[in-house]
Amino acid sequence: MDSTVALIVAAGRGRRLPGDRPKQYRHLAGRSVLRRSVDSFLAHPAVDRVKIVYNRDDDALYRDAMADLELAPPVEGGETRQDSVRLGLAALADHGPAKVLIHDGARPIVPAAMIGRVVDALDHNRAVIPALPVNDTLKRAADGVIAATVDRTDLWQAQTPQGFRFDAIRDAHETVQDGAHTDDAAVAEAAGIAVALVAGAVENIKITTEEDLARAGRWLAAASETRVGSGFDVHRFGPGDGLRLAGVTIAHDQALIGHSDADVVLHAVTDAILGALGAGDIGEHFPPSDPSWRDADSAQFLRHAVELMAARGGRLSHMDVTIICERPKISPHRAAMAASLANILGLTPNRVSIKATTTEGLGFTGRGEGIAAQATATLALPNGDGI
Repeated sequence: MDSTVALIVAAGRGRRLPGDRPKQYRHLAGRSVLRRSVDSFLAHPAVDRVKIVYNRDDDALYRDAMADLELAPPVEGGETRQDSVRLGLAALADHGPAKVLIHDGARPIVPAAMIGRVVDALDHNRAVIPALPVNDTLKRAADGVIAATVDRTDLWQAQTPQGFRFDAIRDAHETVQDGAHTDDAAVAEAAGIAVALVAGAVENIKITTEEDLARAGRWLAAASETRVGSGFDVHRFGPGDGLRLAGVTIAHDQALIGHSDADVVLHAVTDAILGALGAGDIGEHFPPSDPSWRDADSAQFLRHAVELMAARGGRLSHMDVTIICERPKISPHRAAMAASLANILGLTPNRVSIKATTTEGLGFTGRGEGIAAQATATLALPNGDGI
């Protein structure tokens, strides 16, 4: 049984934000707004499962945004947000989670500490929301003229994820079906459930306008640090009629020898990403003593490193590779290798550089005994609160 499930609501149309797609599928620093929301919960240790409520009309956009994730099928939403949440909760009933976190898919910057505060507070409350105190003076207007100043004492700005004991909020949504409530705390209140407050986060903004999207981009830029990692690998030649470099098979009168497929480029690139993450090296994750990796496709090693990076909210911006050998000649295969590597990394080819050089006949590569590769990864990684 799952203890805590995140239910992410992304069925709205976002008509206030112009463009060729709903706002939850707009791109923000290389990932869709919805994908950033989803990744935040997938990476949190207190969240056991993520379920998404979507609009069937967005199926192609949804599949593109979630292509590399193993998620349960999404739930089709309803006419209103309240309907969508109710349908999502009904889809979770068979799992019987103890806690559910209901989050707006258009809130892409979800600090890990804030998720933790909501989950922890549910140990002592049936309903919890993150919120910010209202600090600005509030005015009520009529016909474009100020009619009154509103006392801001005890006023709070509600955010998501809003957390609930699952049975309590499911029953509340079944009981209160007027479609008039704009958040789940209001549904809980209407059902007589007391809702506790925990501290929200100023960066946890909801994307509604172009300025919101730009502001979220500035938050992400300010909350990340640039990391650079290096990788180096060597494999010797042995009997064979071809070898693999960057996932591309190249005909040759020898093969590279190794425990896996001996793709020296992918090994160096994997180590470069792991190095930037401070996550050890390829041998720690895939020991050569483990027979299960015998003749393995090295692309799976690299995908593992990319998944580790994504789980920490990282984003690869560039990969630079130098191949060191006398033979085979690399230039005829450079474009295919760059395309293959870019595909595995989820980058456009112009963010992948593959170069080749010789050692002028010096050393083991100069004697034609093997191939070496070195790689440098540049990535952005969230710092501070795990944004």
